[in-house]
Amino acid sequence: MNAKEVEKLLKDVKKGETSIEEALDVLKNFPYTDLGFARIDHHREMRTGYPEIIYCAGKSVDQVKEIFRVMSEKENNVIGTRANNDMYEAIRSISGEAVYYPVARIISLQKEKPKVPESRIAIITAGTSDMPVAEEAAITAELLGNNVLRIYDAGVAGIHRLVDKLPEIRNCRVIIVIAGMEGALASVVGGLVDKPVIAVPTSVGYGANFGGISALLAMLTSCSTGVTVVNIDNGFGAGFAASMINRME
Repeated sequence: MNAKEVEKLLKDVKKGETSIEEALDVLKNFPYTDLGFARIDHHREMRTGYPEIIYCAGKSVDQVKEIFRVMSEKENNVIGTRANNDMYEAIRSISGEAVYYPVARIISLQKEKPKVPESRIAIITAGTSDMPVAEEAAITAELLGNNVLRIYDAGVAGIHRLVDKLPEIRNCRVIIVIAGMEGALASVVGGLVDKPVIAVPTSVGYGANFGGISALLAMLTSCSTGVTVVNIDNGFGAGFAASMINRME
């Protein structure tokens, strides 16, 4: 339940179109629904502007399906991250409007299209292997109501691939940089733009990459100012944070 829905309910009570008992019945599961295995936070959109988002990894297909069912009944836009095709097929049995983004591993069910600002978010990857994390960031940002500029495979081993895109990148309001290996791309981009840079280390790389730790440490110790860092492979976190920045008035 969002602020607009609560406002309408209160106005209906004031006008006598809805009784107090009926309003209480609507609000009985406010601010959350207890499913036993999950407590769905219907109040989150009122507090933060965004509905609760489901992290699907580690949950069973039936659990994800039930969470989607309850949230969709409340007319919320629903996003599930780190989801698989079996989960998607189960959710499709609830609603044919569900969409699966296999590279990003995201399932979405949109009841209402968010208003999209003119400013854009740029998402840059060092290599093609970073695309799953990049698409998680990109699809998250788009579902939250943002235009996204994708620039993939523009790492420091061939920096000319980045330089010729700089005019477009500089016109964006916030930039997400995604890199594995040594994670150098975030520092390079941070030194070329006057916009906030959100760096995402990935687990892409050979043994001494340590599953993304070397890229994480490189980004955390970047000499470029204005670079902030999210967790390893956390495309969702970067896309969400970039959306919050891009939609600020």
